[in-house]
Amino acid sequence: MIGVFYFLSQSMKGDLPMQSTPHQHALEAKHATLDRRIAEETNRPLPDTATIAELKKQKLRLKEEIISL
Repeated sequence: MIGVFYFLSQSMKGDLPMQSTPHQHALEAKHATLDRRIAEETNRPLPDTATIAELKKQKLRLKEEIISL
């Protein structure tokens, strides 16, 4: 999934996919971790909406940073 996200982020910028840097790889790994944490929290019997909102904000910030690379 991370590779697909990288390709899509490059496609949105109009660039051809380039070699992933260690920094970009780390950001993509954090993005995937946040995605899993959001899913876990959402699937709890009583999800914490404040936690979900904060995780989504963090995920969006990472996505924006990845796209800007």
